[in-house]
Amino acid sequence: MLSDIEIAQNAEMKHIRDIAAAVGIDEEQLEYYGKYKAKISSELWETVKDKNDGKLVLVTAINPTPAGEGKTTTTIGLGDALSKMGKKCVLALREPSLGPVMGIKGGAAGGGYSQVVPMEDINLHFTGDMHAITAANNLLSAMIDNHIHQGNELNIDVTNIVWKRVLDMNDRALRKTVVGMGGKINGIPREDGFMITVASEIMAILCLANDLEDLKYRLGEIIIGYNREGEPVKASDLNAQGAMTALLKDAVKPNLVQTLEHTPCFIHGGPFANIAHGCNSVQATKLALKIGDYTITEAGFGADLGAEKFMDIKCRMAGLSPDAVVIVATVRALKYNGGVAKADLKEENVDALKKGIVNLEKHIENMLSYGVPVVVAVNRFDTDSDAELSTVIERCNELGAQCALSEVFAKGGDGGLELAQKVIAAIENEKADYKPAYDVNLTIKEKIHTVVTKIYGGSGVSYSPRALKQIKRLEELGLDKKPVCMAKTQYSLSDNPKLLGRPEGFTVSVSNVRVSNGAGFVVIETGDIMVMPGLPKVPAANNIDVDADGKITGLF
Repeated sequence: MLSDIEIAQNAEMKHIRDIAAAVGIDEEQLEYYGKYKAKISSELWETVKDKNDGKLVLVTAINPTPAGEGKTTTTIGLGDALSKMGKKCVLALREPSLGPVMGIKGGAAGGGYSQVVPMEDINLHFTGDMHAITAANNLLSAMIDNHIHQGNELNIDVTNIVWKRVLDMNDRALRKTVVGMGGKINGIPREDGFMITVASEIMAILCLANDLEDLKYRLGEIIIGYNREGEPVKASDLNAQGAMTALLKDAVKPNLVQTLEHTPCFIHGGPFANIAHGCNSVQATKLALKIGDYTITEAGFGADLGAEKFMDIKCRMAGLSPDAVVIVATVRALKYNGGVAKADLKEENVDALKKGIVNLEKHIENMLSYGVPVVVAVNRFDTDSDAELSTVIERCNELGAQCALSEVFAKGGDGGLELAQKVIAAIENEKADYKPAYDVNLTIKEKIHTVVTKIYGGSGVSYSPRALKQIKRLEELGLDKKPVCMAKTQYSLSDNPKLLGRPEGFTVSVSNVRVSNGAGFVVIETGDIMVMPGLPKVPAANNIDVDADGKITGLF
């Protein structure tokens, strides 16, 4: 079989105006970025906002393993399958970050014959959204340090600035920095640091904003730090929101591309789900719901992270109500959760599968608890035995979830027809009654405890002295009545990446608590979570090259 990039490069793409026309988008509402990419002008929303919404389907997964699950690939394949069945389907996905693309995880454009194209563009600079977010974030940082250098009229406490600089690259050396070195002319020395761009609050704001005005308001509400009296200082106090919005005026518009089978796809926004809320933009999702009968979207990493935040943050804030959830799993990954070494995953092992399937069971239970019907997509491999596949299907049915085999990686939309049929049946036969996991008016500790015990299956929470102090201060400032955004390892239901399967009796350790006031949630950092990843020993960048004709190789 050809590599992902070879398949993508051999694809016959349609002009993006034709993709748009298929779902009723006029050429006048497109802003072209070449022949195969376009941004959607704000005028489109005004023409469709009063239409009824289509059905909203979230695709999530079990906790990721080295064996691979294929969540984005399944999302794209499901969309193509629905299109093959004559359904008007629109996808809504996240933008890839250069950090994983050049690091170890890879891109976010799907795989095999279930991809969005142009793949190289999407995985690299795309339409420049990531760079605009980086620029807006770092403009605010520059204005903070300039304000302090020019006399510090706001009396900002330089030891209590919480705003960090960002870079869309894995660069561990920048996690902790000191700025302002080299004498008075270079500013006031202080400790600082970098996060990866997708962890920036501006990324979250872009993805949760309803329009340009809402974006500007939220940017002004960013708390950059505190003054010497302990009061919050906002971006609006520095009068930074206008210039930041100017940098983001195009980035806030959804991007339209296509799948290999020409299903329209909005790709917009890309927050990580382990350190942010992990969902594409509200604007893209709402637009897709207005122009399609089915909107298929995804949330990052496992259902304990991305799907929980989709339900408790995005849906709550945007007034969305999902009609079904698809949980992606593989026999290989479930066996890995059951203790089988990666090298032995091709061998049949029903006992290990039964041991590891508890991870899937917990995610099914969690998603059903939100009042939404669940369909499990088993991403099929050639090495899966009939006995193993039967075991998964039977257990899913016992738990009240439909189960379908998916072969979209090898067969595209044809490999997702069974899954599409079961998703349609679940929507038609089981009325969704979406409800969040907790009330935002609970205390911060109560909300954390609910997520840890109800969603993760833990027994309790421990707090560092710093976290306790931070929670108390947020409550004193009246900044606590917001959803919590849990920053946690993606590899386990717990905050310990080594605890596979369905761990019980564990305690989650909260190390740091900070408010993303513009985004509208409180970030809870647990375990050893890193907001700036590092590159692996052999990064993916080592294998990427470009020839004299500009053809890229080795991207995936």
